[in-house]
Amino acid sequence: MQLYNTLSAKERAALIEEAGQDRLTISFYKYAKIDDPKKFRDHLFVNWNAQDVLGRIYVAQEGINAQLSVPATNFDRFKSFLDTISFLKNVRLNIAIEHDNFAFLKLKVKVRDKIVADGLNDDTFDVTNKGIHVEAEQFNQLIDDPDVILVDMRNHYESEIGHFINAVKPDVDTFRESLDIIEADLREHKEDKKLVMYCTGGIRCEKASAYYKHKGFKNVYQLEGGIINYMRQVEAKGLENKFIGKNFVFDQRRSERISEHVIANCHQCGQPADMHTNCANDACHLLFIQCDACKEKMENCCSTSCQEVIQLPYEEQKAMRRGQGNSNDIFKKGRASHLTYKKDLRNIFDHIKAPK
Repeated sequence: MQLYNTLSAKERAALIEEAGQDRLTISFYKYAKIDDPKKFRDHLFVNWNAQDVLGRIYVAQEGINAQLSVPATNFDRFKSFLDTISFLKNVRLNIAIEHDNFAFLKLKVKVRDKIVADGLNDDTFDVTNKGIHVEAEQFNQLIDDPDVILVDMRNHYESEIGHFINAVKPDVDTFRESLDIIEADLREHKEDKKLVMYCTGGIRCEKASAYYKHKGFKNVYQLEGGIINYMRQVEAKGLENKFIGKNFVFDQRRSERISEHVIANCHQCGQPADMHTNCANDACHLLFIQCDACKEKMENCCSTSCQEVIQLPYEEQKAMRRGQGNSNDIFKKGRASHLTYKKDLRNIFDHIKAPK
C-alpha cells in the first residue's frame, strides 16, 4: 500500500500542466478527539492520493488542520469522502479567492502533537469554552464599536501586507508568542472592552478565544471562518470590505489580493510592494518583500552576499549548507538587519478608509 509520494514536485508540476484541468485551493480545520492519529492519517492519505489531492495536512489527537488542492472535477467526490467521517460531515470548507493549479505539488499528511503550535497546556483550561463566532456583517458592525479592541492573531509577515483597519497587530514571529503578549497588553480591559479576533481561516482564534476567556476576558468574539470566509461573504452579500491589502496564505501563492491597496514596502528599496519571496540562496531562504525592480537587480536574493553564493557551482553551494539543517536559523521571516525597510509593526495603528 502506497503511503508516500512517488513523484517529485517538478514531475508533479509537469503532470498538472499536461492535464490542463483547474484545481481548487481549499482549507479547513476541525477540533475533534482522534484516538489513533496515525491510523487516521493513513486513511486520509490512501483516499486523497487516489483522488489526486495535494496539500499539507496536520493530524493530531485534538483534530485536523488542512490546506490542500483538489481537481475541480473531483470536488464532489472529495466532499463525499469527508462526509463519511462523522466529525467532518458538512465541515466548513474555505475555498480560496484566487486559485493556482500549482499551489501544492505533493500530498503531505503528517501526525503532530497539535494541529497548531500554540504552546498551551490544554489540560489547564476548558478548550471548548470558546468565544462568540460572528459572520462578516456582524463583524463589520462590531469593529465600528469604540468599545471593541480588534486583534490580528497572525504573525508580523502576514499582517504587514494586509489587515483590517485599526487592528492591533502584534510584532511576533509565531502564534504562541502572541498569546501572552496580547493578554499582558490588554489586561486592563478584560471587563470593559470587547475583544474581537481574526486570523486567516479561523483556527488560531478557535484556541485563542478559549484561552482568553480562561484568562478573564468577559466579552470575546472571533471572525467565523477568518479572512477567507469574510471575503466570500462580502462578495456574496455586497458588504463593505474593511480589509486592506492582501491575505497571506501558506502555499505557493503566498497571498491573495483582497483590496487594491498596497500597504507594505519592498524591504530593500522601500518602494510600495507586497509580494513575498524566498531568497534564492538555499542556505538563507529568507522570506521577505521584494519589488520587481529589486528582484531583477538582486536575482531574487536578499543581499549581495547571497547573490554571490548563487553564482557558485551547485555542489559548492550544497557543501556550504552542510550541517545547517532546516532550522529557524535559516528560515527566518523578514527578520534581518540588512533589510533596511522592514516595517516595525509594534504600536502602529492605521487610520485610512476602507475600500467600498
